[in-house]
Amino acid sequence: MAPISLAWRRLMAGAGACALGLHLSACSTKEPPPQPQASALWGDLKAVVSVKELMKYMIDPVADHIFNAVGSVMTKDGVEEREPKSDEDWDRIQVGAVSLAEGAYLLKVPRPFAPPGDLNNSAGPNAVELSPAQILAKVQRDPVEWNARIETLRNASLAVMDIVKKRDVNGLWDAGEILDQACEACHRSYWYPGEDAAFYRNLRRRLEESRIRSRSDKPAAPRK
Repeated sequence: MAPISLAWRRLMAGAGACALGLHLSACSTKEPPPQPQASALWGDLKAVVSVKELMKYMIDPVADHIFNAVGSVMTKDGVEEREPKSDEDWDRIQVGAVSLAEGAYLLKVPRPFAPPGDLNNSAGPNAVELSPAQILAKVQRDPVEWNARIETLRNASLAVMDIVKKRDVNGLWDAGEILDQACEACHRSYWYPGEDAAFYRNLRRRLEESRIRSRSDKPAAPRK
């Protein structure tokens, strides 16, 4: 076989490099395949329980991982200050924070506000709770507020996640208070707006009147 000249080798190498360059160029300009739409991939979200049940069986229990992490507990030996000390303690708080941050968005999934037949404490002229129909009407009138309440709850949960990373016990006290305020503000707006300052003044007045009647109806002790 005749030896291949150096010039021929260079020519063939140049042609190969050119072909490779054209191939890479064609690949780089090729459009990526279309990504599947989320709805087609995952399907539509369908609620299983009502808002009231979601709160009772999921949101409230995981929130307790945060609320119960710090506090003052009365024991037989006196007052005991509770705070996270071990990795297990902080992991429990993280479970609560992550579950709340993700679970808050489940409130965006359309679902009834209470189980069938549950009308809340909405009967009578002095009802302090809204019925499910009244809550739904309020959300439909102002969906911006509903979504803002959800975002507030989620942001409070994200703040706790950041505190867990820092192992910040003092920050956990403040975060728990902020989270509690976010929950109660939503409850007062949609669940029991009737429980305002006037409601509690009337409640205290009725309790005092009841105690007075009870004392007046009590038979006098026999004289000795």
